[in-house]
Amino acid sequence: QNNMLDFVFAVDDSVTWHMMNLLKNRSHYSFLKVFGPRQISNVQSYGAGIYYNTLVPCNGRMIKYGVISTDTLIDDLLHWKTLYVAGRLQKPVKILTQNENSKLQAALVSNLKSAVRAAFLMLPESFSEEDLYMQIAGLSYSGDFRMVIGEDRAKVQNIVKPNVLHFQKLYSSILQDCPQVVYKHHLGRLEASIDKSPEGQFTQLMALPRTLQQKITSLVDPPGKNRDVEEILLQVAHDPDCGFVVHQGISGIVRSSSITQSAKTILTAG
Repeated sequence: QNNMLDFVFAVDDSVTWHMMNLLKNRSHYSFLKVFGPRQISNVQSYGAGIYYNTLVPCNGRMIKYGVISTDTLIDDLLHWKTLYVAGRLQKPVKILTQNENSKLQAALVSNLKSAVRAAFLMLPESFSEEDLYMQIAGLSYSGDFRMVIGEDRAKVQNIVKPNVLHFQKLYSSILQDCPQVVYKHHLGRLEASIDKSPEGQFTQLMALPRTLQQKITSLVDPPGKNRDVEEILLQVAHDPDCGFVVHQGISGIVRSSSITQSAKTILTAG
């Protein structure tokens, strides 16, 4: 009962949504409300592309809610541009209502598949089901400065341990389609043996979201060489520290978006 509920609204037209919400719930906004819906939408577009109203009393509970454009959300789910909302959606959430946007539906599934691929690259050859979910749940916290100065470091464990059944429900169909995973559904557990050969790792690297591939490329390729992405990822696939390089790439994405989003909160939360 004391936990704050966190909502995210994906909206097709942010300006119209904020205009209507200002009429109904003006008190939810910080001083930015005086600038009107268009300026609020402009602020929303910075950083992770989400605008948060925080500490909102609702039905005897305290909530916060973020507003993100559907296009920005789809872009993050597919390409991990910021991993801010995509990272939240790699964990079990309750989808309250959803329109028939087939592009969004496909992007939600793509995001989960990408999370599994990235986790496989960072995990050892064999691992437990809980290890997998811990790795996935930790993706969006890699490089997040708040995990050092503000958030509970045991947060990932606290998310996974009480919610293993929800993680299973979220990922079971994807894991069942993975040739590297034996999913013993009647036992409620999986057995995995990941192909850690350079060929196996190269296949996983080539299927990662575009922004992560670019981050990995910039980490590995010295300035001025200008080799193509495929050549660099092949080099990474042969590297014994391949998983660490992937982790560094994810950290780079999360670090920049978490800093920008937190700075923006100074304006949006008041």
